[in-house]
Amino acid sequence: METETTPKYEHAYRVILGRLKDGRYSIGGRMPTEGELAKQFDVSRVTIRRALDMLVQDGYVESKQGSGYTVLTLSPASDTCLTSFTDAMLRAGHEPTSRFLSLDHFDADAPELAHLPPEMANLNVTRVNRLRLVDQMPRMLVMTYAPSTLLKGATSLDFPEKGPEQSILRILSRRFQMEWSAACEDISPVLADAEHAHIFGVEIGVPLLKQACSAYDDQGQMVFHEDVFRNGPVSFNLTPRARSPRH
Repeated sequence: METETTPKYEHAYRVILGRLKDGRYSIGGRMPTEGELAKQFDVSRVTIRRALDMLVQDGYVESKQGSGYTVLTLSPASDTCLTSFTDAMLRAGHEPTSRFLSLDHFDADAPELAHLPPEMANLNVTRVNRLRLVDQMPRMLVMTYAPSTLLKGATSLDFPEKGPEQSILRILSRRFQMEWSAACEDISPVLADAEHAHIFGVEIGVPLLKQACSAYDDQGQMVFHEDVFRNGPVSFNLTPRARSPRH
């Protein structure tokens, strides 16, 4: 909430962030220059630079000398292992799409939930199954599990199949108001079973990569869990940059 004493750089930061989330600036595209933004907000370039630096720290944009500021993502990973696959593909110039497969509801003792982390024991759980494609080629089978109370009223219409809003991170955050601040991930090789072979169009026994990621809120409660099966090469970028939270 802003007040009359809100610093000018903080005001600019919040307005620019709102523009980002409204889709005013495309992923992978360049932001207006410091001079253009300074003129828009009627402030100095030093003030705008501070606002943009906050967006860099938050992971929304990156700054390269001589190139200005470029939009990285609309769903920054913070300090978790969760990153937006949609945004990464858009930045790379590919066309990501999603194919909604099913929305399933399970009672706490359902055998389909036996492999989930113990934090989800004794909970009714809703599972969203989606196939992620890149340039029309199937690349990931994503199975998202969350307590049914957090996905109350979910339907297939909540999961767009095209555009930036297909990102599951944005869907969970914006549509269902989920918040998380930490996550853990387990990565392991698996062999394609009959279902995976059919979905990816490969032979049974072809190696796949399985990523199991659990997200937690500030109180340590699990918000959701994902099982992701990936076909094709996977790249991981590690960076020493750490972002510190602001209040």
